[in-house]
Amino acid sequence: MKFRSESTIHHPRDVVFAAYRDRLTGVVPYLDDIKAVNVLSRSEAGAVVKLHNEWVSDREVPKVAASIIKPEHLKWDDYATWDVNSFTCAFEIKTRIFIENVKCVGGNQFLDDGKGGTRVILQGDFEVSLKDIPGVPRFLAGTIAPQVEKFIIGLIQPNLEKVNVAVGRFLDAEKA
Repeated sequence: MKFRSESTIHHPRDVVFAAYRDRLTGVVPYLDDIKAVNVLSRSEAGAVVKLHNEWVSDREVPKVAASIIKPEHLKWDDYATWDVNSFTCAFEIKTRIFIENVKCVGGNQFLDDGKGGTRVILQGDFEVSLKDIPGVPRFLAGTIAPQVEKFIIGLIQPNLEKVNVAVGRFLDAEKA
């Protein structure tokens, strides 16, 4: 299932791009549901930077799900390839639970809005397979999966927009 978010951040494209790529740890205090963004690896080859970031959620596991979802599952791995020449980023997100059942890939574009700001477009594909998930009857897995995808995308899209707002607030605070 496809997802997309588009926002404008009122700072120049090169500044916004660099904040997303290099300074997410500084943005964390502006995100109410993220405890940390840890850079696990970084490599550079000319205009291209490859990053492996670990995102750590600040949410509690609901009691009803505590037997399945542990606090360590509220982390995910973000593998991203950033290209400063095209002001783009290709990413793949890997969960820490049901790893083989969740696929999330996409890309970010950072476009000059012509007014000194940046249009940030984040889009991708999110797929869930409920096959072999304990408690999900096999004959229902294909029917339920699109509903689960729709529900999760309903959570993802506002979070993507929250990150844009947080990057803007972070950059505003630096200017002040």
